[in-house]
Amino acid sequence: MRYSQVLDTVRPHDGGWIAEVPASWAQGRTIFGGLQAALAVRAMRDLVPQAVPLRVLQASFIAPIAPGPVRIEANVLRRGKSVTQIEARVLDQGQTACLLFGVFGEARASALDIKPPRPVLPPAEAAKPFTYVEGIAPAFTQHVATRWLGGVSIFQGREEPRTGIYVGFRDEPYAGPGALGEAQIIGYADIVPTPGLSMLKQPTMASSLTWTLELLSDDFGPAREGLWLMDTEVTAGSHGYLNQSATLWSPEGEAVALSRQSVVVFG
Repeated sequence: MRYSQVLDTVRPHDGGWIAEVPASWAQGRTIFGGLQAALAVRAMRDLVPQAVPLRVLQASFIAPIAPGPVRIEANVLRRGKSVTQIEARVLDQGQTACLLFGVFGEARASALDIKPPRPVLPPAEAAKPFTYVEGIAPAFTQHVATRWLGGVSIFQGREEPRTGIYVGFRDEPYAGPGALGEAQIIGYADIVPTPGLSMLKQPTMASSLTWTLELLSDDFGPAREGLWLMDTEVTAGSHGYLNQSATLWSPEGEAVALSRQSVVVFG
């Protein structure tokens, strides 16, 4: 199933929502984190008008979520004049496994218009594609296309804690019914592995603990075709915990989202 097809399985059920996630979207013992977040936001959208943009999404990944039927619960914490704040939970066997907080805000008049400067980096065509190998790469990566600037570098002992990776979903519709909007941004922003893994010299597990995604634009739909650049840097790390920041750039060179993650590395 494509990413968009999994999202389309979200439906009201017994006072909450339920979705069906196939095993091909697993990331180790759990469902791909970007998909977890997108499923929760799809449920949140039943509580806030589609026209009100998502501004901030915060997630805490508490426990693994096995593929299969996934239950989601969500409720509005506060609905103000311009901003609606919603809490959501993704459950595994009745226990909260992912806790999310979404901030939806209508546009306000402002004299400020500040945009991050885009780094000068080679185009996607100059980057090296990652090849999915079953049983070695995380299962969900069979659904995504990635091209690495400087070459695929996982466990290569690199000195610089930074990666530039172009990302995209395979076989997704970019127009018409089923085309992705904000869910495309949420998924893209969580595809790439931590640059910390590129600094290591042997295979090691890593897992996101918390994630904050700040969306910078009101216009996320319809989804745009082409590879998007995820420029990621580990800003600090010790005792098995990494802190990293990233910017997601559209194919047109627009900064679309800022990402901040805390990651645990098991080695």
